[in-house]
Amino acid sequence: MGALLELLRSGDWVTRERVRLWALVTLIFSVGGVLFLIVTSNGLNDFQGRPLGSDFSNVYAAGTYVLEGRPEAPFDWPLQYAREKAIFGADTQFYGWHYPPFFLFLAGALATMPYALDLAVWQGVTLVLYLFCIRAIVTSTPSPARPETADKSWLLLAVAYPAVLVNLGHGHNGFLTASLIGGALVVLDRRPMLAGVLFGLVAYKPQFGLLVPLALMASGRWRTFSAAAVTVAALIVVTSFAFGTEVWRAFFDSMHLTRTEVLEAGSTGWHKIQTVFSWVRMWGGSVPLAYAVQGVLTLSIAGGLVWLWRSDAAYPLKAGALAIGTVLATPYSLDYDMMVVAPGIAFLALDGMARGYFPWERTALALLWFVPLIARGVGEHTKIPLGTIAMLVMFALVLRRAAGEVGVFARSQPRLSQ
Repeated sequence: MGALLELLRSGDWVTRERVRLWALVTLIFSVGGVLFLIVTSNGLNDFQGRPLGSDFSNVYAAGTYVLEGRPEAPFDWPLQYAREKAIFGADTQFYGWHYPPFFLFLAGALATMPYALDLAVWQGVTLVLYLFCIRAIVTSTPSPARPETADKSWLLLAVAYPAVLVNLGHGHNGFLTASLIGGALVVLDRRPMLAGVLFGLVAYKPQFGLLVPLALMASGRWRTFSAAAVTVAALIVVTSFAFGTEVWRAFFDSMHLTRTEVLEAGSTGWHKIQTVFSWVRMWGGSVPLAYAVQGVLTLSIAGGLVWLWRSDAAYPLKAGALAIGTVLATPYSLDYDMMVVAPGIAFLALDGMARGYFPWERTALALLWFVPLIARGVGEHTKIPLGTIAMLVMFALVLRRAAGEVGVFARSQPRLSQ
């Protein structure tokens, strides 16, 4: 047992050959899973009667209302469900529309195509954006391991990342969110205004924007902060002009159902939601207790990020912590939302290759990369939220590493060799 713990502590078991093999096996599994869904589909539905790209069905249905000049209709759940049944059949499962009115622009544009083509274009384009984001991180992060990254190992790891499969299966927007946040972190110092615009566009999923303003203010990046604020304000103005102010009333009215039915009652399934809030509810805790625990965690993460972004720690640690903390800080994020963690893994892995790892870091990074593949199944059958645990461990290790670098734990935390 001692030898096993030492191996996990050092991370020596995470060799380049093993990483490539696991990534290749995971990629083959993922491609096989997607092909199975396509081959066994019946029209627009999979073999279980769910729409292909299940969650994307609500985007397409909402988009048809936009094209009809009824942008407020998707926020009316009976109307939204009626449209989904009209498209996918009377027995289809309901997929609610929970996005702010900003996203109606994209939904309307996508609904101009047939559903299957629409889904393929949506996932294909956003997947390419995600891959460009990871490539930008790889090429912009200083690392003596550049010859290793030149052989395109980064591409294999990025495509095989298990959250990619989960995102494809659900037709979700994780690729887009990861691209916006990761892209902003890449250009933050070189093009602060562009970074602000990218951060501002994340407002289409506002729960992932909680920590970004704190990090920007803590590090004195006021140009980026201002650009993000102006971007959000512009989105509000343009949306109000295009769809009218009534769409905002419809959105805010629908938030009550979203909060009570989806978040608090867990209609999505606690095992799918990778948050501390869901963890408490899955273990039988009350709604107030879940909010309290999530609140304490969110404040703790916010405090850690403020300290980190004000410190002299290496930038990849700050970027990685923000990406991971973004998912942990909200009470509602699913396993496909762990796509946002991908840029964080890239920043941290490249930094570790360049400057060495602290104890447990390589093992934690390997687990964090792999965990989206099994988080849902393990959570469903054991009630152990592996995704949440993996993110919490990695976030804590990043703070420990940063503290060591700035002198807080410099003597007690020796760095391992690469």
